[in-house]
Amino acid sequence: MITTKAVALNNTLPVLNNVLLKAEDNKLHFTGTNLEVAITCYIDAKVDSPGEITLPAKLLTGYVNYLRDETIEMELSDLEMQIKTNDSKTRIKGLAVAEFPPIPIVEKDGGFKVLVKDLKRAIGQVSFSAALNTTRPILTGVLWLIKDNQLKMASTDSYRLSEKKIAVTDVSGEVNCVVPCKTLLEWGAILDIADESGQVEVIVSKNQIHLSVVGIQMTSRLIEGQFPNYEQIIPKSSLTQVEMEVGALSLALKRINIFAKENNNKVVLNLVGEQMKLTTASTQYGDGEITLPIKKQGEDSEVALNSQYLLDVLANMGGDKIQLETGEKTAPIVIKPNQDPDYLHIIMPLKI
Repeated sequence: MITTKAVALNNTLPVLNNVLLKAEDNKLHFTGTNLEVAITCYIDAKVDSPGEITLPAKLLTGYVNYLRDETIEMELSDLEMQIKTNDSKTRIKGLAVAEFPPIPIVEKDGGFKVLVKDLKRAIGQVSFSAALNTTRPILTGVLWLIKDNQLKMASTDSYRLSEKKIAVTDVSGEVNCVVPCKTLLEWGAILDIADESGQVEVIVSKNQIHLSVVGIQMTSRLIEGQFPNYEQIIPKSSLTQVEMEVGALSLALKRINIFAKENNNKVVLNLVGEQMKLTTASTQYGDGEITLPIKKQGEDSEVALNSQYLLDVLANMGGDKIQLETGEKTAPIVIKPNQDPDYLHIIMPLKI
């Protein structure tokens, strides 16, 4: 069930372990919330009389997963839901709807519409760069900034950064906010089942965001604070530009990472002529060296990177070829997919 994505089980408040079911106007609505995020969706149903109840999310999901693809009959009596199939009758006990927290209405300060396929891809391209720890909460989110009918999404954990730009329509008001990465990952999973040619409608207020696609809505709190002015660290020029195959580089990194893991994932990239040599320092298990063909412009170069960071961007950015750009020794390394000029990723280098 989609709504259970917003339910954090084992809450101290028992009703938050439940999903709200509401039948009206020939639709059965489902709502789940953890007070930070709320998800609502509906299915068509024949409603003889309206009613509502909250039922345990885990139990309901487990039961529904074992139902056959057939019409079921649901009947509400006090705080019990009776579910009938052709060969079974089940009663599930619930809690009063009055205990379920109200879902906030987002007062619109700004908004826009974006294609499902564009937003789904963008979420995958930027979410992995957000910070996982909460020492700086602002870095656990993704910047959303609208300018000139274009949505800029950016994330960083201070060691790497992803930026993606996508076209939007029906822009109104101001959109400049930081969306929790966890919210975006849940929304991305929802978009996996949505029609790629459809649109997502986005409404933003001072402290909340509301996303909706046909039949499904999500409301989430925003992260308060100022997102870092990251644009000043994006290199404006480079000394070396390398083009190479994503698949070949990914495979080489996975092989050499067996040893690099014992040295904080440090891998040295030596760019000389038409070759890239990847090496890692000797560990108790050994060391590795792999040479790959490249197309290079500019100077020969040598840079050390966190191999896992490089693997992450290769797995998420899309495309068959990348452009890798290096500059001075302390300058960030810029990575761009050849087929997507609206995406870039930077990784801070390690000491050699």
